[in-house]
Parts: sequence; C-alpha cells; structure tokens
Amino acid sequence: QVQLVESGGGVVQPGGSLRLSCTASGSIFSIHNMGWYRQAPDEQRYLVASMTSDGRTMYGDSVKGRFTISRWNINNTYFLQMNYLTPEDSAVYYCKGVITRRIQGRIQGPSDYWGQGTQVTVSS
Repeated sequence: QVQLVESGGGVVQPGGSLRLSCTASGSIFSIHNMGWYRQAPDEQRYLVASMTSDGRTMYGDSVKGRFTISRWNINNTYFLQMNYLTPEDSAVYYCKGVITRRIQGRIQGPSDYWGQGTQVTVSS
C-alpha cells in the first residue's frame, strides 16, 4: 500500500506565504512524478506544479514566479512553497504521485496515488 499525506495548509493574509508538504510512504519502489493540484469550490482540479524523478519542474501560468516545488529525498517528502498568495489561490491542495510499488519482490505500476488534500484560504 502507498499513502500520501499532506500538511501545511491554513489561513493566510494576501501577500503571505505557506509551505505545503506531501510525504509518500509504503511499498514504494520509485516515484516517477509528483504533482501539486488544487481545486476551488465548483471548479475542476488542475495542476499547479510538478517534479519528475530527475528533478525537472513545471508550473501553471497562474503560479509561475510565486510557487516553488522541491523535495527531500530522504523520506520521499515534497514541498510546495507558495509566496505572494492572493485570494484566487484559495483552494484545497492535493498531491498526486505517479508511483511504482515493489510487493514481495515484484514490481507493480506505475499507478496514481492521491493525498487527502489540505485547505488553503487566503483572506484578509
């Protein structure tokens, strides 16, 4: 089994910063890609940032220059540093990993695994 657990959401004033964390655990063989998505009420979920296994990153147009994705390889933790937040950034943020598992010596996947989501609210 693979689990992704997010943390770091909360309420922040416009112009403020937050750092989200996503830790992947379980029978992980390889994390091919990790992405941060967000979903506001009555809107679709969409990708804001992602990082490949070799460290390549991409960002959505609305967050370029303000958000940064990074990782700490030791325990498969990924971060989303969010600066200069605006009310339009308010949403539930999810991480999604494209992960290959190793179960009793057998490789399975890759498959998509989602975290439970963390609420970010930007309000004065």
